Amino acid sequence: MDYFKHESAYVDEGAKIGRGTRIWHFCHIMAGAEIGEDCTLGQNVFVAKGVQVGRGCKIQNNVSLYEGVVLEDHVFVGPSAVFTNVRTPRAAFPRNRSEDYLRTLVKRGATIGANATIVCGVTIGEWAFVAAGAVVTEDIPPYALVAGVPARVMGFACECGVPLRFEGVGATCAACGRVYIREGELGVRRVE
Repeated sequence: MDYFKHESAYVDEGAKIGRGTRIWHFCHIMAGAEIGEDCTLGQNVFVAKGVQVGRGCKIQNNVSLYEGVVLEDHVFVGPSAVFTNVRTPRAAFPRNRSEDYLRTLVKRGATIGANATIVCGVTIGEWAFVAAGAVVTEDIPPYALVAGVPARVMGFACECGVPLRFEGVGATCAACGRVYIREGELGVRRVE
């Protein structure tokens, strides 16, 4: 085994776990889940079958990743963030087939804050930043900083996480010096 698993954690046979990943207390990884290299799963994390987690992700305590969730590389998921996977759940009409689950895609480098709720079927763009407690009900553009219920774009964030201040169409990160330009109302692109 080339990853760490705390003795209280369960990793079902058939789950794929990348080298250097750390799985802490009371986690459950189901068969068919795929977790990349160098990830950290905090206490009480559940990963369902079919979930894909890229490399270098950090999933904090009390997060459940249900079938249909895909996290690309270097995604941060804060404590007690919630992912749903069925848009119209009913106890009397269970949705228990894979085709009933909507795909939720969190793209490379994005951050999901503590206690945020991600309603299924959305895409969260590269390096987007979802504030703590936000409820995401629609797609989030790359680099967007969103907050509120429902979540709305409040600004944009650098890849290092610091909010950007645009002057005209350009912005330079005050912390790391990366340069960005605006493209339309909600489009932001890093200048290489």
